[in-house]
Amino acid sequence: MKKLILPLTLLFGLVGTANAFDGDAEAGKAKSATCAACHGPDGNSPLSIYPKLAGQHAQYLYKQLTDYKLGMTTGGQQGRANAIMYGMVAALSDQDMKDLAAYFASQRMSPGTTPEDVVEAGQKLYRGGDADRGIAACIACHGPRGAGTSLAGFPRIGFQNAEYLKTTLEEFRAGTRANDMNGMMREVAKKLTDEDIRVLSQYLGGLH
Repeated sequence: MKKLILPLTLLFGLVGTANAFDGDAEAGKAKSATCAACHGPDGNSPLSIYPKLAGQHAQYLYKQLTDYKLGMTTGGQQGRANAIMYGMVAALSDQDMKDLAAYFASQRMSPGTTPEDVVEAGQKLYRGGDADRGIAACIACHGPRGAGTSLAGFPRIGFQNAEYLKTTLEEFRAGTRANDMNGMMREVAKKLTDEDIRVLSQYLGGLH
C-alpha cells in the first residue's frame, strides 16, 4: 500500500495544478494581435517555420512563454532561448501569458498532410522506435494521434508544421533547446539521424 502513496500524491498534485490554470481565453484573444504575424490570428501559422499554437495544451503554451521569459532574463542560460520571442514576452505579465495560452488552446489546429514517401518509415519510427539504437517510440508520450497529454506536459504534435518540427528536433539534438522535461527529448533526439528527423517531421504533419 505504501508503494501507492507517492504516485497517487504526484497524480493529485498534477491534477490540482491543471485545475488551477486560470487563463481567460477572451482576454487572450484581445491580447493576441501581436502574435498573428507569425502564428496567424487563430494560432494556425501560415508559415511552416513557426509552430501552430491552435489546439495546443494551455499548460504547455504557458510553460513555453514563461521559459522564453526566463531565457530572456538569464541571457539564455535557463529556460528557452529565442531572440524573437524575447521581444514578444518582455512586456507580458504572468496573467497575460495564461490568457494567451487559454485563447490559443481554445482554437482548433488546422489539418496537415503527410507525404506518401514517408508514411511507412515515419509510422515505424513513431510507433515502434528503434530498439537497436535505443530510440524510444514517440507514441509512448505523444499518443497514437500525436495529441500528447496536458496532465503530463507532453505537447500535441500531430498536424504541426513540418519545418518547425524539423528545426525543433535538430535543436534538441544539438542541445540548443534544453527546456524539455527531464531532458527526455534531448535524450531521444541525440540518437536521430538527419533522415530520421526529416521523416518524423513530415510524418507528423498529417498524423491524426
